[in-house]
Amino acid sequence: MDINIYTILLTRLYGDVIAKEAIIRLIDIIERHQNKIADRLFSFDLSRDVCNPVLLITYPDQVQTFNQPHLKTLSAFCKKHFQNIVSGIHILPFFLWSSDDGFSVMNYRKVDPSYGNWDDIEAIGTSFDLMIDSVLNHASAQGDWFQAFIQNEVPYNNYFVTIEGNPDLSKVVRPRTSPLLTTVQTRSGLKKVWTTFGSDQVDLDYKNPEVLLEMIDIILLYISHGARYLRLDAIAYLWKEIGTSCIHLPQTHTVVQLLRSILNDVAPEVKIITETNVPHHENISYFGNGTNEAHLVYNFALPPFVLHTLLTGDATALSEWAANLELPSRETTFFNFLASHDGIGLNPVRGILSAKEIDQLVKRILDHGGLISYKTMADGTQSPYEMNISYFDAVSNPNTDEPLSLKVDRFMAAYSIALSLKGIPGIYFHSIVGSRSWLAGPQKTGQNRSINRQKFDRDALSSALSNPDTLQAQVYRRFQRLLSQYRNAPAFHPYGNQKIIQAGKEIFCVLRSSCNGKDSILCLQNVTSACQSYQNILLQPYQTVWIDHPDPSILI
Repeated sequence: MDINIYTILLTRLYGDVIAKEAIIRLIDIIERHQNKIADRLFSFDLSRDVCNPVLLITYPDQVQTFNQPHLKTLSAFCKKHFQNIVSGIHILPFFLWSSDDGFSVMNYRKVDPSYGNWDDIEAIGTSFDLMIDSVLNHASAQGDWFQAFIQNEVPYNNYFVTIEGNPDLSKVVRPRTSPLLTTVQTRSGLKKVWTTFGSDQVDLDYKNPEVLLEMIDIILLYISHGARYLRLDAIAYLWKEIGTSCIHLPQTHTVVQLLRSILNDVAPEVKIITETNVPHHENISYFGNGTNEAHLVYNFALPPFVLHTLLTGDATALSEWAANLELPSRETTFFNFLASHDGIGLNPVRGILSAKEIDQLVKRILDHGGLISYKTMADGTQSPYEMNISYFDAVSNPNTDEPLSLKVDRFMAAYSIALSLKGIPGIYFHSIVGSRSWLAGPQKTGQNRSINRQKFDRDALSSALSNPDTLQAQVYRRFQRLLSQYRNAPAFHPYGNQKIIQAGKEIFCVLRSSCNGKDSILCLQNVTSACQSYQNILLQPYQTVWIDHPDPSILI
């Protein structure tokens, strides 16, 4: 246990005196969890470790059936349909919650009984590597902690960020249009609390070391229940300082470094992934020096970049951007995804795509039946930050009579691009089963993001996947073939090598090779609806060609 580094980091956050007290508490917390974590990690089935991991992203209640806890239903469904094509599952928040489809957590230690219990989570972890969310920035206004805050109960009366007076908060970066501060009546009078993401999600105050220690205890609990990946939700907004942007502050990076140091000692197999939906250069800052912060960061620029590529039939911008992707060490890589429970973010490509190109993306999404979410800028204006639509409908206009087979080809071309890039791929449940936009969702909930969050009846979805005439079955079977090839190819190792090859604007071309350089694959992707050729290789519309060759340089 590296007590010295813990002390340095805690001192950086709180000063010498408080750090000396906090380190004693921290060591006690670690020691209480250490044995169970060691037993859990020892019990992992190493035989299921694969060269190339692939993670499925899903809600805990994504598939449902009568009179069965949702996690049991999900477990059985994933074992039946996905066991051979994905290695892990990111189960979105499964705790007691009040809003935001799980991200307004009422109790961090308790599984929502409608989903199941910790035994169900652990059972899924015996077949798949688990990613669990650590919702560190905020807690539910309806949860026990905040209700105790309202009653002025110790220690919770100091758990949340409060603001006195009327300080200048104009520099604060806002991800939403909702008010930054929410006034609440407490036992000790009216208080203004900080609510980055809305009035039901109150920001925790990490200037109080008790809050940090509480969350470390919770994180270690998750690992003891089988987490192999820890997703740090909205981590960029963690620390607040009046007069600053309150995003990416040095103290936030220090907290991530402390978590990484603890995992290095207690659970080195567990990886940290940071969720920071911000411009790319800010996003990759959470790699730190390559060894002291996140193991993975979401490649947030990828979804809009791939969409732009396929809608324009031009891979030039994507190729130039991908050619400049850099990782600080062999211990880091990207989490490559195209769709998730959220929408397609635009902030990550600002400054890379032009304002005109971004406006064109927004217009195309509206034409395709999607919705646009906005954020408030420093000058009070609103700016589009997210496109809400299923990725299938994003790449193909559902209102045209274009052949369905071509739409499927275009959709799979998008995922072939994502898989060809260095990193660990994450595939949203709705993508792997070919979901269209759920237009009734936003009307039902009032939330744009609901368009991509429809839940399924287990039997109805199973029937659709077994019927070769359905869109769901066609997409699912294409994923089966694609992922089987991907997972078994050493050249696609997430920490391997990558080189972007210029093959003309109509073709996206990547040379991938294994860590030791012994295995190589040339990936060719036609991004147009017309036939294209590369040297002597003919590519049909949106066709993917992966060439396994001992000396791929002859094709360059």
